[in-house]
Amino acid sequence: MKMKSLFCLLISSMIFVSCSKATSEAQYKYRKSAGDGVAAKVGDITITDQELMNEIQGELFDAEMKIFEIKFNKLNELVIDKLIKKDPKGAGLTADQYFDKFIASDIKISSKDFNAFVEEKKIPANQINDQVKVKIENYLVMQKKDEAIKNWLGEKTGKSGIEVFFQKPERPTYEVNIEGSPFMGKADAKVTIVEFSDFQCPYCAEGSKVIKKLKAKYGDKLKVVMKQFPLPFHTQAKKASLAALCANEQNTGAFWKMHDQLFADQSKLAEDQLKELAVKLGLNAEQFNKCLDENKHIATVEKDIQDGKSVGVKSTPTFFVNGKLVAGALPVEAFSELIDQELSL
Repeated sequence: MKMKSLFCLLISSMIFVSCSKATSEAQYKYRKSAGDGVAAKVGDITITDQELMNEIQGELFDAEMKIFEIKFNKLNELVIDKLIKKDPKGAGLTADQYFDKFIASDIKISSKDFNAFVEEKKIPANQINDQVKVKIENYLVMQKKDEAIKNWLGEKTGKSGIEVFFQKPERPTYEVNIEGSPFMGKADAKVTIVEFSDFQCPYCAEGSKVIKKLKAKYGDKLKVVMKQFPLPFHTQAKKASLAALCANEQNTGAFWKMHDQLFADQSKLAEDQLKELAVKLGLNAEQFNKCLDENKHIATVEKDIQDGKSVGVKSTPTFFVNGKLVAGALPVEAFSELIDQELSL
């Protein structure tokens, strides 16, 4: 049985055991904190708050964000409902009727909207039947309705805005070791994004597109660092990481060119294809092939993996914006919010 399964079994038994039943199980005695950074004691063994929090900050943030989002969504629902009731035009109308009549009355999906979505999502023409078309149109309608209600709410609340008296959770901040890792941008840029990525991961390919957009938006204000985090079940990922580092050995520009090419076509990560790509990029083939054949940079890859695990990386892609953890290939807007905050400091 795996260690994690043992922990699950332990927790389950703690929850469901009868309080009146005498057992020989461990007794958990809850004390008031002395404020000395100690989370628990077992005889002469001490568990510190830091040890307890070290690897679970990201999970706790996710849980806190779920609670925040539930409260925030309910808040918006209540604000909209009260604003509708306050509007004389809403007399005798339900919220849905008011929405259809005054907020979303002119929502239509044009062929331009439809075609733009198909192109963005790269949906093959032969896959678009009547059923798919209806699903796409319904999705676009929901998007436009969401945008309409946001605009309406903005107009109704004006410059005064909406005062909220509960706080949005702060992302956990980590010190990430980036010494010797490939980067693009100015070394002393005010904002550094560190990405732990896997060349065989489709979400990482999406993440690389987001990073490109951010680099175009912020230019020299942004430094981007890549750390290797090939997942064990992606059988070609580690070799691809080694290939990128072999390219970096010749010059950093070659690293980023290979980085882009590997993500552009993740079906070509076999060793011979990596060597062909090196030639295509104008690298010294003999030096590259020797580097790749010898797994020259395997220690760097393994160190990156350990560096990632030490700061809570559990999946790819995982980003750190000036140390603030962002898990997953979130939209540009989510990163921009963090970057803008950091630039304003």
